[in-house]
Amino acid sequence: MTNKTFMLPSYQRFINGVPVPFFSRRSFRLREKYLILLVFLTFGIVCFGTFFFLPDFRSAKGSAAYNSVYNVYQKIQKVGPDLLLPAPPHGVMGPLDPHGPGGYFHAFNVGLERPGDVVQDIHLLEDKQKLQAKIDQDNEQQKTLEKPEIVEDWRARVTSSAIPLPQEDHQHEEAIVIVPPAPADVLPMLVGGEDKDPIARQRRDKVKEMMKHGWDNYVRYAWGKNELRPISKRGHSASIFGASNMGATIVDGMDTLYIMGLHDEYKQARDWIAQNLDFDINSEISLFEANIRFMGSLLTNYALTGDVMFRDKAVQLGERMLPAFQTETGIPHSLINLHTGMSRNYGWASGGCSILSELGTMHLEFSYLSDITGNPVFKSKVEHVRSTLRSLEKPKGLYPNFIHPRTGKWGLHHISLGALGDSFYEYLLKAWIQSGKDDTEAREMYEEAINAIIDHMIFKSPGGLTYVSDLKYDKVEHKMGHLACFAGGMFALGAKAMENDESKNHMAYAAELTRTCHESYDRSVTKLGPETFHFTDKTEAKCLKNGEKYYILRPETFESYFILWRLTKDPKYREWGWEAVEALEKHCRVPGGFTGISNVYSVDSAKDDVQQSYFFAETLKYLYLLFSDDSLISLDDWVFNSEAHMLPIKGNPLYRQAPTTL
Repeated sequence: MTNKTFMLPSYQRFINGVPVPFFSRRSFRLREKYLILLVFLTFGIVCFGTFFFLPDFRSAKGSAAYNSVYNVYQKIQKVGPDLLLPAPPHGVMGPLDPHGPGGYFHAFNVGLERPGDVVQDIHLLEDKQKLQAKIDQDNEQQKTLEKPEIVEDWRARVTSSAIPLPQEDHQHEEAIVIVPPAPADVLPMLVGGEDKDPIARQRRDKVKEMMKHGWDNYVRYAWGKNELRPISKRGHSASIFGASNMGATIVDGMDTLYIMGLHDEYKQARDWIAQNLDFDINSEISLFEANIRFMGSLLTNYALTGDVMFRDKAVQLGERMLPAFQTETGIPHSLINLHTGMSRNYGWASGGCSILSELGTMHLEFSYLSDITGNPVFKSKVEHVRSTLRSLEKPKGLYPNFIHPRTGKWGLHHISLGALGDSFYEYLLKAWIQSGKDDTEAREMYEEAINAIIDHMIFKSPGGLTYVSDLKYDKVEHKMGHLACFAGGMFALGAKAMENDESKNHMAYAAELTRTCHESYDRSVTKLGPETFHFTDKTEAKCLKNGEKYYILRPETFESYFILWRLTKDPKYREWGWEAVEALEKHCRVPGGFTGISNVYSVDSAKDDVQQSYFFAETLKYLYLLFSDDSLISLDDWVFNSEAHMLPIKGNPLYRQAPTTL
């Protein structure tokens, strides 16, 4: 038998004849100490070099500039913010907390964690993940399309002028202010647009001041985040943006900054997009929202400035959106992971169907993207979708809100000019206008659809209010959603563009529908309109359900005011717009920006603590243009996408196209 003593590894030693492992000894030899010191020094040098000398690839051309420790941390945090130091919820911060609101990192606090903080952070991360899982589960049961969360956490439920919030520690507030990069040289700006009427000029200046107030607070408290919580003074992100910080407010608000002449703010936004906006996102986002908010804005800013950075970013996004069209019918899915290309539909959408307003609200952007790049693939995708829809048999000539991308058959016969259907009809009209009136298929589809809507969906109340109702099969619901209030502007724009026998009737519908939406505002205590309003024998243009009384900074009614003013010059539209400005100032403005309210029929309504990105892109833009001269973004030269981003009409000198050699 072999003596096992002689087979012991060399790192073992003997004490009184018993082998003892190396790590049990009480001391190291001098040579071993030097070896261990060398290992630690090598490790330290590698870490030092990693943090201070990694190249910066953020610029469009991949410059060789170098990052600071803070910038490197931000890059890592962008990939997985909770992989480093998970941020506790706002309100539990202490003087030694290494995080600010929204998870911003404080380099000067590293190493100052209190005993047990690491364990606490792990528990907070687990709680956060459980809460997010519950929110995601709830979202599967409701429509996420343009319906951000009204109540996301306990703070939103108690935030009102009547019920004070728990006091927070703001003594270190200055330490959490986010400072964006300093603006570079200013690009040429639009000039003029001032109305001859001094009152209109004063009102326009007020809207500009509102934009500045909301924007400055976003910059201060949520720079780079998707949206701002103006009461909590931290970042916010709706489920439509997935799990990534895409700077939705920055992208969405840029063209409004441009037309308002806010030079420095525009350049800050432009530089952030150039350096930070990356669509290689391993997160599932709404295809529709990515298109109207991000693609629309990038194309608008390219048209306005000729800055090829915007075009190149739009191409990057467009290419990552294309896999959503890889279905049996070519009808795109609603959700897509921009990194993997995997796509799917919402589980609640009538058995996995695609949604009419989403799949039909891409034509303007994808057509223009093909024109400025010379790549026909984008336009071909949306043209195929439209041709597929046209070929289907439609109940009473109407388009149901759901269609299955595998079979090409309609789902639930729910028909609406509001949520789930709205912008499909808008884009038929505007695609024809955008094409310089060459796209005859779009015009024919619009005329057929709008006549069917007039015949089957438009009603007049006993009090004389005209409204467009939803249909479920043949059942009329006798209600109108705030999202449908864009219809007044659409009917008016169609009447102007068509110039046929029906134009006069369509303009009358435009005025009547816009008046009804104004009444929904005027009949509330706050003079702001509810999400949905009903028509019964006893009630007209008022909401009857508690869960639909909220106002979340919606723009649709103001869009119709703007278009009707431009086309009719009836002064009541400007007066109605000014009433809205006063209501927004009184009920939605807070020191940290602007917030939605949960009940338009209560003066002391709870506030939802969310400053929506579309508040800049649409609400304030339409109000600003309402008080501007017609020369500023003329309706003869531009069409507005569903997010109020302007796209040039063919014939407009700013309709930039790729050279024919491409």
